[in-house]
Order: sequence, then structure tokens, then C-alpha cells
Amino acid sequence: MKTPIIIVNFKAYKEGTGRNAVKLAKICEKVAKKTKKNIAIAVEEVDIRNISSKVKIPVLSEHLDSIREGAHTGNNLAEAIKENGAWGTLLNHSENRLRIDQLEESIKRAREVGLKTVVCANNSEIAEAVAAFEPDMIAIEPPELIGGDISVSTAKPQVITDTIKKVKRIANIPVLCGAGIKSGADVKKAIKLGAKGILVASGIVKAKDPEKALTELADAL
Repeated sequence: MKTPIIIVNFKAYKEGTGRNAVKLAKICEKVAKKTKKNIAIAVEEVDIRNISSKVKIPVLSEHLDSIREGAHTGNNLAEAIKENGAWGTLLNHSENRLRIDQLEESIKRAREVGLKTVVCANNSEIAEAVAAFEPDMIAIEPPELIGGDISVSTAKPQVITDTIKKVKRIANIPVLCGAGIKSGADVKKAIKLGAKGILVASGIVKAKDPEKALTELADAL
């Protein structure tokens, strides 16, 4: 997984669902080509097949369940996510947290089918615990800053540096940062602090001009 990287989380915003998701995915791909920077997108499971068939940038599922094939209603099966064209999956976002045992099994299941894992952590202690499961990336996101106008790199830079130190004690896993990232200055601060990229959502998905907003972030990467 190449770094530095920007991962755009479409969540379940109207601007990032269905036909709008395809449009936004193409904008993300356009910016990736224009800036020659690594950009990936996390989309709703129902949109994976459609989007992955229309863009070449990496597509992640926003979630993956630890279940195996069988009688499991309403779950997201790793094999199905992979078959639909996903490159990887987000796990443990603050809006969809998992118990630690569920998280360990979900990482294992993703690895079994060849999906990359980007695991979110709301503090450095959780990040350190998660590092033992050897995901491909860890994203530190203080929940109180998610969706806000103040970035983690500005409001809580110590959280980023502490997380990087604790994760490195366990394994050599790239650490991304998210929560409130909206400007090139936010990105530059994060990279200077040691982050290997950013996880961003509303700052791009709900921007008046997503291409312009993403280009600013990519240029700062």
C-alpha cells in the first residue's frame, strides 16, 4: 500500500451514494491522475461493484463483518466484498465500532480474501492494541473532532505523535490521521508530525467544489 495517501470516506452522505457516488469517485480519480498522488475511496457496500467497474483508484468497503459464509442475515461477507471489486476495507470507524475480538477476526477475514485493512482508532491506546493484529494501516481519529472545522493536526497534534510512537513499538504500520481535515495546511501539519496520509470525509464529500477541495489536499501531501 503506497504512502502518503488520501482516503476519502463517502459515508452515507447523499453526495456519496448511488449515482452521486460514481460521480464523486470519478472526481477523486481525476485528481489522483492530475496531482499524481495516491488517493483511495471508501464507499457503501452496495456501491462497490458499480464504482470499482468505473474507476481504477483503490476502492474500500466502509465496513466488513467477521462472519463466514452461511446463515447470516444483514452482514457484509468478506468474500462478497472482494468479489465485487474492493481493494480493501475500513474497520472500526467511530460511527461503526467493533469489540476488540470482532475487530481481530474482521482483520483476519479480510486478510484471508486478500483485502487491505485500514483500522480506525479513537486514541493512541486503542491504536497500540490494534497494531498487534497487524492491519495494513491505522487511522487515528479523535471522535469529538470528526465532521468539525478544527483538524486533529491543529487541535491535538500530540495525539498523532503519541500514536505513531506507540504503534511503532509493536509493528511498522503506517499511521494516517483524520477528523476535521479540510485544508492543505492541515495536511502539511499532519505529514510534518509523521502521519503517512489522511482519512477525510465531509471536507471533500460535502464540499461545494469537491475537485478543488481534494486538489488542495493532494497538492499538500
